[in-house]
Amino acid sequence: MSTSTESATPRKKSNVNAMRLFERYALILVWFLLIAGFSIAMPESFLRWGNFSILFASYAPAALLALAIIIPLTSGDYDLAVGATMTLSSCMIAVLNSWMDVSIELSILLALLGGLAVGLFHALFIVYFRIHSLVVTLGSTSLISGIVQWFTNSSTIGGIDNALIMWVVGGRLFGVPYAFYYAFAAAIVLWYVFDFTPLGRRLLFVGRGREVARLNGIPVEKMRVGALVASSVVAALAGVLYAGVLGSADPYSGLNYLLPAFAAAFLGSTTIMPGRFNPWGTIVAVYFLGTGITGLTMFGIPLWVTNVFNGGALILAVTISQLTRGREASDIG
Repeated sequence: MSTSTESATPRKKSNVNAMRLFERYALILVWFLLIAGFSIAMPESFLRWGNFSILFASYAPAALLALAIIIPLTSGDYDLAVGATMTLSSCMIAVLNSWMDVSIELSILLALLGGLAVGLFHALFIVYFRIHSLVVTLGSTSLISGIVQWFTNSSTIGGIDNALIMWVVGGRLFGVPYAFYYAFAAAIVLWYVFDFTPLGRRLLFVGRGREVARLNGIPVEKMRVGALVASSVVAALAGVLYAGVLGSADPYSGLNYLLPAFAAAFLGSTTIMPGRFNPWGTIVAVYFLGTGITGLTMFGIPLWVTNVFNGGALILAVTISQLTRGREASDIG
């Protein structure tokens, strides 16, 4: 009796481990299946390296934006203003460089400082005035959008210095524009901070339970402020990439990245490291969604289908993320 029970236990553990392994890499498998499906449906147009090169570059700002989102999410806060911050950054570069003849280097620096100011503004109301992050960042989105429309005269601005365009999409490595590698480098940095530094462990601890973290001597308020500021600065970096990819800026289109970026953040928490917001899962999720949208667009699907795809992906991703996080918590308990 005991022998059969003991023999069943390793098999059960083996099955659980196999399921966990499948869960970690299921999204990557589905991504490859999606690529295979579109390639079979459009053999002469989809499976071309040039097509993927454009995909990797054009979704690099979205990848940075999704990485910006997971920083405060890890500490338990939301930043709904990352799309507006990205728009602010790209439009600041365009106005300063194209209209006011400020050098591109100084324009980028001022845009990043603008992102820093947005992060501090959020931290003031969220951490010190104790207003919920959803309320503050939603209001901030409208506020920033109005300011951007004011100083751009609600118009698209071209004529950005060609140097920025060359830094972002002019150069290529293995046929892929540099923009992708900037997002990839940001993921490496974030992965290192999250997984190999005390700062990352404290951030995760704060997100799991603020009162418990506070009782263990972690400066919860400082960690939350740092996460909110880092999120806005990374979103401003996404704006720099966005301006370089397009060679122009407008006060509206950056906001369209918010929904897919959030979908990627939550979908990413279901893969690689299920139950945690993690950079590699986020990158995979961004390009999984980008592949789906690109394939549907090449099929000639109407524009509204893209909105349905992004919205459905967000709902599904949040649902799976919540189920995964709940299961992880019960396993720990």
